[in-house]
Amino acid sequence: MTSDTTANALYLVLLLVLVASSLTVRRMPLGQMAKMALGWIAIFAVAMLIVAGRHRIAQGWRTLTGAFGDGGQTVEGGVVRITKSDDGHFWALARINGVRRRMLIDSGATVTAISSDTARAARLDLGESPFGTILSTANGDVAVTRATVQDLEVGSITTHDLPVVVSPAFGDTDVLGMNFLSRLKSWRVEGDVLILDPGSS
Repeated sequence: MTSDTTANALYLVLLLVLVASSLTVRRMPLGQMAKMALGWIAIFAVAMLIVAGRHRIAQGWRTLTGAFGDGGQTVEGGVVRITKSDDGHFWALARINGVRRRMLIDSGATVTAISSDTARAARLDLGESPFGTILSTANGDVAVTRATVQDLEVGSITTHDLPVVVSPAFGDTDVLGMNFLSRLKSWRVEGDVLILDPGSS
């Protein structure tokens, strides 16, 4: 048993003793006392679950706000600034043929990689390349299909006819690779902020 678990169990026992003693002093009927005790036990159990799972709750909230909020992404004069996420990565809020997605920016990826679900939602033509391709990734060789995104937007930045690869092996992760970054005038990291500068349009 870990020290946190031991401490939580000790707090629970102390709280139960406190509630039991306060109910005993009131000299209530046994049935009513039992109902109140059960109510307090339920309250304490929920409180303990929240305390024990606070890190998971916080991570879930960060994921939710990253998926539906701005995720620390701002636009200043056409330049897009993205704040590093708690997981140490930069995540862009993008639109792929109008479909909103949260995309990992990975300068180590040669080409932009799209999940099968995103490809379906964005209505990518997966038949434009009749033959599959093997792509070497950090996780090994992956069979991919080549496709083209007509319009990909990240904040004020829009690029057209961007080649991508699609595979079920990518799970639910969409990645912006170097073939997107190389279309910008410049990109750089300053502290915890990734700066994407498209240059003059």
